[in-house]
Amino acid sequence: MPGRYAKVIVDPSVPDEVAAVLRDNRKLLLRMRAGWVPPYTGRLPLAGAARAAAAVTALLAALYGLVLFGAERYTPFAVIMTVSALLMVAVLLKPRPDAQTRRRIALEREVYEIARAHEGRYVLRDRLDEQARALLTRAQTAIDQVMSSSVHADGLLDGARNGVMLPAQEWEIARLVAKLSELRAEHRAIIAEGVTPEVEAVAEPLARALDSSEKAVLARVEALERYAGHVADAERAYRARSQIERLGARLHRYEELLAETGADGAEIPELKRLSDDADRLEQALRDSVSSAHEAFRHLGG
Repeated sequence: MPGRYAKVIVDPSVPDEVAAVLRDNRKLLLRMRAGWVPPYTGRLPLAGAARAAAAVTALLAALYGLVLFGAERYTPFAVIMTVSALLMVAVLLKPRPDAQTRRRIALEREVYEIARAHEGRYVLRDRLDEQARALLTRAQTAIDQVMSSSVHADGLLDGARNGVMLPAQEWEIARLVAKLSELRAEHRAIIAEGVTPEVEAVAEPLARALDSSEKAVLARVEALERYAGHVADAERAYRARSQIERLGARLHRYEELLAETGADGAEIPELKRLSDDADRLEQALRDSVSSAHEAFRHLGG
């Protein structure tokens, strides 16, 4: 589900099974971004072949040693048998890659190939700078508020469009802040070297371009937050209406209790206003949902 502070944000157009591999292997992706490359699985059989070759060599050396022994050439015999013994020890002590190791290496290679094939279609939160992470967190918080609301779950909002539009918004914001973060880091690194007035004349408008781009992304985030705010208003009205309805359904029991205890004089006037309150909250709910739909249309535009 989008919005739940995902650490790997994937383009919604990526197939679900591929996106799942990327999301589930964040640490591997971080290592790969740092330059690490997993070994090819094809190296494993080569290791087995080397082991077999060493064993055959040790056996042939032992047989040759026996020939030398028969010829009473004891010094070469001792040397050959020592070499044969060392080769056999090396074969026996060399660890064999077990099934678990093979599966791990195969998974690492699969993740590597998938990541290369989908470069630019996923964003790692850990690779963002502080400003970019803050914007992404705000966007994900707003999305989570909408997707976890009762008015969404119970169909008062456009659930189908939420399910498409909100992941698309999360991805677009993540993609843009990732570019901002990368360009900011490069810009700061160059400026930190010390610049001449000529370079500064070029760098200053580029810095303004970065600021303008960040403001544009911020506007996207604020649009999401406005939508989430309208949904929160609808959620409060929806919850209050449900509570009023549950209290209203029990009204006759309160009235019976008052009559049975002879406490009619202590009648609670607020009980009489339950139906009016329910009508008022129903209207508030309709207004809130209408405002949320309007905000959503603006978001989609």
